[in-house]
Amino acid sequence: MSETNLTDQTNQRWEQLLRYRYIELISLWEGRLTTRKLCDTFGIGRQQANKDLSNYRRALNCGDLVYDAVAKHYSPSEDFAPILTRGLASEYLQLAAQKSDVQRILGHLPVAAASVEVVNAPSRELPAELLRPIIQAMTEHRRIDVDYVSLNNPDREGRIIVPHTLVWTGYRWHVRAWCEKNQDFRDFVLSRFRDEADLMDESPRLAEQDEDWQHIVTLKIEPDSRLSLEQQEVIAHDYNMIEGRLELPVRAKLAPYLLQLLNVNIGPLLEDPRAQQLVLTNQDAVNTWLI
Repeated sequence: MSETNLTDQTNQRWEQLLRYRYIELISLWEGRLTTRKLCDTFGIGRQQANKDLSNYRRALNCGDLVYDAVAKHYSPSEDFAPILTRGLASEYLQLAAQKSDVQRILGHLPVAAASVEVVNAPSRELPAELLRPIIQAMTEHRRIDVDYVSLNNPDREGRIIVPHTLVWTGYRWHVRAWCEKNQDFRDFVLSRFRDEADLMDESPRLAEQDEDWQHIVTLKIEPDSRLSLEQQEVIAHDYNMIEGRLELPVRAKLAPYLLQLLNVNIGPLLEDPRAQQLVLTNQDAVNTWLI
């Protein structure tokens, strides 16, 4: 078999899997799926769409998609259970917001949501010439010479680092790395690197030696006790709390980012508990990693 034929077959299998996932998401969350919608979405013929639906239904371990001959659509049975997704609303909402892997590969896929608006933070891009050697250094455990700027030092400063992990904080990308200047492991904001990075020799500094990275802490978060019981219940339901509490395990050095993402204030309590909403109840136990 030629390389071209093998690639074509791989692409076909991958696109077919995406169609199965789309069938599942639309059926589960919209409650109805037509053959026409599958055809229009993926640019396939009715015969292929019917084949996909038949294969997907045959693969279900429990439940089924039931065809309504009058309305001419499929809908999930009462015992329908997803097999390609986790059955989470966020999966469908990502599809509606055009954020799923399906859109990234095949482009815009329509859903029934009448109106969806997404607030996107500004993109912080950087060139491949810079990111590529950082990733290579991570893979090969090598030192790398970079130019870096910070608020404390806005002028370019040469740094030799040994990166081990890329980190998405929910807002921007960092890289966790050993810093030879400071002789410890630190976080570096990717968008603050400048020009090209130069790969150097291998380094004995590994992620396993990064104690603050390897250490896991548990953040205990509850609704602000100054809120009324009814208000606390609203907050607890918002965050799917169990017995009015969230217990979130996280790498110690990532704890500040998680608290920032949840808008949890670790300083003096805000005057208005409705603005505070969430509080960290075990701050004394984790304060070492929050400074």
